[in-house]
Amino acid sequence: SSDLMLWSRGVDTALFKPRDESVFDLPRPIYLCVARLAVEKNLEAFLSLDLEGSKVIVGDGPDRARLQSLYPDAHFLGAQFGEDLARSYASADVFVFPSRTETFGLVLLEALASGVPVAAFPGEGLIRDVAHAGSAVLHDDLTVAARQALTLSRTHARAFAAQFSFEQSTRQFFENVQRGMESFDSSLRDGSG
Repeated sequence: SSDLMLWSRGVDTALFKPRDESVFDLPRPIYLCVARLAVEKNLEAFLSLDLEGSKVIVGDGPDRARLQSLYPDAHFLGAQFGEDLARSYASADVFVFPSRTETFGLVLLEALASGVPVAAFPGEGLIRDVAHAGSAVLHDDLTVAARQALTLSRTHARAFAAQFSFEQSTRQFFENVQRGMESFDSSLRDGSG
């Protein structure tokens, strides 16, 4: 229907932001993944990468014990929320998004808002837009994507996410409502309503 309008989800850009201090006392670069630890998230694609530095996973789920035993070198921090989560994002060098099925992960926006570029598999939707904007590297080889993402601008990543702030999301919603009202008014006037 022509009445459908885009209303993007918002990210809290006041909470998720670049920060000066790091919460990780780990070898750099730090590759972060925030996800529910479940099979469909394709986390082994991230955990099995041969990367220098450290791999950090934030999240919990049914697959945690198995993944921790298989990948003892990775750092599993469990579920985090609010300030703790925001500080973890801001302390990372690259956010790795290994899912092949999701097209719009709020975690992508949270990472970008924190000034962290993204490495992911090629895909449609938001991830492709992020890559076009120069804030993500998409590659069938996630190791290549992760290493190349280290060179991307943290400032640009933050700027991309700012388009999806709560403020922008709210403005978009009200503009859509207004547009809807205007088209409703005009259809009443010309008798087609």
